[in-house]
Amino acid sequence: MRLVLIQRPQPGADATARRAAALGLSPVTAPLFTVRAIPWDAPDAEVFDALLITSANAVRLGGQNLAKFAHLPVFAVGEVTAQAARVAGFSLVDAGATDSNAAIGQAVSAGKRRLLHLAGREFIPLDHAAVLLKRRIVYVADAVEALPLQAVKALASGAVALVHSPRAARTFAGLIDRARIERSNLRIAALSQAIVSAAGSGWGEIAAAEQPNDDALLAIAARLCDQSAAGDKTGRHEDRA
Repeated sequence: MRLVLIQRPQPGADATARRAAALGLSPVTAPLFTVRAIPWDAPDAEVFDALLITSANAVRLGGQNLAKFAHLPVFAVGEVTAQAARVAGFSLVDAGATDSNAAIGQAVSAGKRRLLHLAGREFIPLDHAAVLLKRRIVYVADAVEALPLQAVKALASGAVALVHSPRAARTFAGLIDRARIERSNLRIAALSQAIVSAAGSGWGEIAAAEQPNDDALLAIAARLCDQSAAGDKTGRHEDRA
C-alpha cells in the first residue's frame, strides 16, 4: 500500500489528500496544527503600497479588516496563497514567488517600498534594506500535544510522512521522540531543504521536493513508497539518513 501521512492544517490537508489519491496514493490526514483567527488592529491602509502574504491562512482568516486593503496589490508566496487572496477579493495578485524573500524582491522590482505583512504568530523574520515592512498577526496555529492516533497507526503501517514547513518538521520530530518511536523506522517527504534541516537527523530516509509545491512533494512521497515496496520484495531496504 502506498500510504502517505498528511499533517498540514485544514483545509490544506484535504486538498493534499485529494491530490495524493489522484496519484494512486492512500492518504491519511492527521494535522499537527489547528489554525484559528485572532483579533487584529488594521493600520491606515494609505501608509502602504502593497501587501505581503506568505500563507493562505492570512486571507482565509483575516476577517473584515481585509476589505480596507482590497485596493492594494498583493505579493503572495505560491499559487495556493495567491488563489486564496483572489477569493478574498484582491484583484492585483502576484503569485510568482516561492518564498518570502523572493516575494519581497518582486515587490521591490515593481516599485513597492511600503509593505504590510499579514502573518501568523509563528513567522519567519524578514528584512530588506529597500523596504519599510510592517506586520500584523492575524491568525495562530496551535500545535497538538501528542501525535494523533491515526498518525501512529499510519506510521506503524509504513506511511511516508509529508512535512510542509520547518515548524511542522520540528513539531513532528518532537512528538515522535516523545512517543518513543524510532526515527530510523520512518520516512519523510519534505517540501524544501530547509524543512529537511529543521527535522534533524536519524530518519530512515528523508528527501526534499525539487519545487516547493504539492505536486513535487507528492512525487517524492510516491518515490519513497515505491522504494519501500521494492525493498520489501527483494528483502533489502536502502537507508539514506
